[in-house]
Amino acid sequence: MQIIDRLFEFFREKALSNYKVEQACGLSNGYLRNLRKAPSAEILEKIFSTYPELSREWVMYGTGEMLLTSATEATGTQPKEETNERPQMKPVVSGGIPLIPIDAVAGFNGWDESGISELDCARYDVPDFAAVHADFLIRVSGSSMYPKYSSGDILACRKILEVTFIQWGKIYVIDSQQGAMVKRLFEIEGDAEHILCKSDNANYPPFKLPKNEIRSLSIVVGAIRLE
Repeated sequence: MQIIDRLFEFFREKALSNYKVEQACGLSNGYLRNLRKAPSAEILEKIFSTYPELSREWVMYGTGEMLLTSATEATGTQPKEETNERPQMKPVVSGGIPLIPIDAVAGFNGWDESGISELDCARYDVPDFAAVHADFLIRVSGSSMYPKYSSGDILACRKILEVTFIQWGKIYVIDSQQGAMVKRLFEIEGDAEHILCKSDNANYPPFKLPKNEIRSLSIVVGAIRLE
């Protein structure tokens, strides 16, 4: 995982929406939705200051635990005296990989404020999918990718950070302004502004998609088919 992945993992762990983080850190509305790479050092400092329990070492280098174990570690000061106030409980996210509806891909990837969160998803333990670092599962709807995938098949997907880094010929879950879809992607020679989206089913014609309409991409890394 990269810095941006670990930040969004922390936000999900704390059940924080993009809007809540932006308001708390003094960021512009939609900043996180449009974030494609690691924030600047100034923005990171705002996040660390707002959420002192977040480990800098974990965010920057992936070492140690996400959350610091004491107030002293988090802030460098002694913890406050205990009070009679009831501690606020945070939602618990169980293990496994979340299964989300394909039309909720935008929300799950953090682009849409009203989207689904991990807390709303059923989760499944599939060791082979965990081994290839799948971030989420979706169920195929429709026959556009037949015979590779049939309606009802479950796809394991791994989010990618840079839209510009695409493995041509591979199958992706695309979240775009035209909606979420599963397609095989190809480069268009001489056209750097578009990509070619193809279905494996010959009944569905290929089409060009502007790169600037792509909000997120997730590569398909596995599938489960029930007979």
